[in-house]
Amino acid sequence: MDEKIILDTLSDRLHIPHNRRSFIQRLALGTAGMTFGSLMSGGHPEAALGDAGQAEVSFVTGTDRREMVYEALKPFKNEIKKGIRGKQVIIKPNLVGNETITAVTHPDAIRGVLDFLKPLYDEKVLIAESTGRRYADMPGTIKHFHLYNYFPLLDEYHVGLVDLNAEPSTNVWVLSSEGHPLDIRIIDCYLDPNNYIISICRPKAHNCLVVTLTGKNILFGAPKVDAYRHDKGRMHSAGIRKLNYNVFLLAQRIRPQLAVIDGLEGMEGNGPNNGTVVNHGIALAGTDFIAVDHVACQLMGVDPGDCGYLTYCAQAGIGQGDLSKIEIKGPDLSKYIYTYRMHDNYEQHLEWKN
Repeated sequence: MDEKIILDTLSDRLHIPHNRRSFIQRLALGTAGMTFGSLMSGGHPEAALGDAGQAEVSFVTGTDRREMVYEALKPFKNEIKKGIRGKQVIIKPNLVGNETITAVTHPDAIRGVLDFLKPLYDEKVLIAESTGRRYADMPGTIKHFHLYNYFPLLDEYHVGLVDLNAEPSTNVWVLSSEGHPLDIRIIDCYLDPNNYIISICRPKAHNCLVVTLTGKNILFGAPKVDAYRHDKGRMHSAGIRKLNYNVFLLAQRIRPQLAVIDGLEGMEGNGPNNGTVVNHGIALAGTDFIAVDHVACQLMGVDPGDCGYLTYCAQAGIGQGDLSKIEIKGPDLSKYIYTYRMHDNYEQHLEWKN
């Protein structure tokens, strides 16, 4: 790739100090925005805070990505049809920025979702992303739509492509590395109850949160990145332990209504960009993203209990994390488990447990 990639994830222009005095001043000015939970500096959420009840996850296998995604959605047809009524449907892919398509959501996976939606939804579907990469000559999101061949979708379906980093945002408060209030901007699209958000991504090893799955795709898509500031970088600056807690805080207000895993190929090793392709041949779907991600972990040979934010969300009842309470609609999972090699720094990813 010839373009200079600007990844200034920790250097903020016009940086706002994230300390207690700044937080109090903003409260006094009435600009603090929303606060997600208590700003506690350590510890786990108490176990069994909530029970999400029974959940269902659709599981299919095969070799045709588009068809697998379509088939995985079929068991939820009535629920999806009801859920999208009167809403703006938004498909959120995972376009992290890499020369290879195996690091991102393949456009054929998007086609599978759009094929399914076509007889159910007459309005324009938005395919929306908010990538963390910035380029010298144009916004990263638009560059990635070009790079991964998304623009042909405009001619094939009633869709629009949206750079969410150009959309309005709302200030929220999470934790800094020192345990102080840290302000980040969350793109309003993710907070709007009139949107029906579909998260679709590959199963991948991740460089600090163990895995990239449907929850990670949404919750790290939400912080804004523009010429002013890199709020995804601000989230990362909190460190592994508080990063997991901060993602959990966001999940209390932000979640996809539909979760889809395209696992025709996954990525092991040093994901989310530089790992090795896994030919897995699976697809998952469900309306409980925590349940979908837990099943995906099982298929990846990953203990969901190693994923801090997933553990917190399940304990709080945001979604179902007990595999005994998740009905699998499809073949026997045990026959399709492939143990993914985790990131080289995997042991450091578990420090949230200490």
